[in-house]
Amino acid sequence: MNQVLSDLGKKLEHQLAFIYQGIPLNEEFKTLADTLIECMKLTDKCHFPQPFANHWSEQDVVMITYGDSVIEEGVKPLKTLQHFITDHVKDSINSVHILPFFPYSSDDGFSVIDYSLVNEGLGNWQDIQAIASKKRLMSDLVINHCSSRSIWFDNFIKGSGKGSDFFYTGDPTQDYSLVVRPRTSPLLKPVMTASGEQHVWCTFSHDQVDFDFRNPEVLIEFVRIIRLYLDYGVRIFRLDAVAFLWKEQDRDCINLVQTHEVVRLLRSLIEHAQPDAIIITETNIPNTQNLTYFGNANEAHCIYNFSLPPLLINTLITGNCLYLKRWLMSMPAAQNGTCYFNFLASHDGIGLRPVEGLLNDQEVTELVDTMTAFGGKISWRMSEDGTQKAYEMNIALYDALKGTTKGEDDMGMARFLCAHVIMMGLEGMPAFYIHSLLGTRNDYKKLENTHHNRAINRHRWDYQALEAQLADEGSDHARVFQQMLALIDIRRAQAAFHPNAIQFTLHLGHSLFGFWRQSQNRHQSIFCISNISDQSVELAISELNLSLTERWSDLLSDLEIHDLNQMISLEPYQSIWLTNRKA
Repeated sequence: MNQVLSDLGKKLEHQLAFIYQGIPLNEEFKTLADTLIECMKLTDKCHFPQPFANHWSEQDVVMITYGDSVIEEGVKPLKTLQHFITDHVKDSINSVHILPFFPYSSDDGFSVIDYSLVNEGLGNWQDIQAIASKKRLMSDLVINHCSSRSIWFDNFIKGSGKGSDFFYTGDPTQDYSLVVRPRTSPLLKPVMTASGEQHVWCTFSHDQVDFDFRNPEVLIEFVRIIRLYLDYGVRIFRLDAVAFLWKEQDRDCINLVQTHEVVRLLRSLIEHAQPDAIIITETNIPNTQNLTYFGNANEAHCIYNFSLPPLLINTLITGNCLYLKRWLMSMPAAQNGTCYFNFLASHDGIGLRPVEGLLNDQEVTELVDTMTAFGGKISWRMSEDGTQKAYEMNIALYDALKGTTKGEDDMGMARFLCAHVIMMGLEGMPAFYIHSLLGTRNDYKKLENTHHNRAINRHRWDYQALEAQLADEGSDHARVFQQMLALIDIRRAQAAFHPNAIQFTLHLGHSLFGFWRQSQNRHQSIFCISNISDQSVELAISELNLSLTERWSDLLSDLEIHDLNQMISLEPYQSIWLTNRKA
């Protein structure tokens, strides 16, 4: 153990020297490394992390939810959430991402007031631990900014106490036109402090004030927070908005090399403290930039597959899989120790930056117009040339797929399920927003009450009303929920759906989207084929690479292949998982 600690200490020194190069510090890098080791409690227990280890399997499925997505009168929401998981989700899903459950002032939790507390309106740490004892718990580490109502920011204004030097400030006379922004609000917020007016950097909103990681005390504080979360059962850390973490004058202030090194350093500490813990970077940026957060299997364990939601929605509303297929062919296989985090919907909108360079302007415009016609809203950002540009589409996924570019039709549920069958089959770990599992629609009332576009997809279910819906077999919500869980259960039993199992893209024309998965031991193959159009399509089995010596059948139906020269007809939005080995 002493040798492991010694090696870790030297590694941390090198990482710190890279991060803080050219910045005068009050202490040596060795002293700082020792402090980080102490904050992570590694002197008590330190593990040797196995390189390139996969801390996941085909069994891993994540549900994304707010702590109060399901509520009932007189019961703390985290307890109600636990009831929903126990009574309805059961064993189909083994991991739960509870979106920020801390005291906050805005942005539905992403403007954190106190990182050490559970929002008392939701419950307490014991409720968090209760869920973590049954499911693998994923939590946000809101690392780029905190609330302007936090004690730290109060101390910044006063000029003394913890936090007084935690925040990044700028000079309003300087040119910040190069800075990449996800919002259109002014970058700098004027604040009167004990030492005079200062201008605080706000990447997102003026209630979300950015940290200054040039001060190592900020890094130390976040290591303490990580240790606290580990102690309470968190095993997956979502690094929120991490791409914006490091700032420099005359730079775009996104994806800087120091940011990548901070991610590597945090991984070094976390994996020595808890070998099976996972880091996921939330980097809603163009696809090629997003991929860099894998590093050499030494940064994020997982990255969000941000290009998948807009590309797949575009595919299903146009009936043309060309762009989706081109993207899939270009995606590198995730090496062992890394994994794609696949999703179609989340608490945020459907980002459009991840399709830059993948969809042309005409395709994006058509996509945006279709989502608007289906009741969605569009959020904007300031582009590099100073003009406003569509940043994300705010719409419930069920509504996003209720028609095509030709308009609404009666095939919305089939289209919705098709999207999830495709997502579940792809290389990576699948994650489902609770409102996708339930087939929740656009919440116009919440949108009207909050005036925030993202509220349209952040419905709160009354638990009794939800249970009544789920008990009614004729309800769309019950039909979606039952079919989604059935699909998940089938998926979890297939070795070929391991997140790192082999994947090949198939070429079946524009109306059929297909890929071939093969288990790591090569025993099981699954050909995943979906008709992504609103017309029936014929599939020639001879176009697939099926072995003559094996029997092939569909995991999703009673279809069996008896003749490799036969033709099969796929109904609109029908999918098949053709396998040589049923599990």
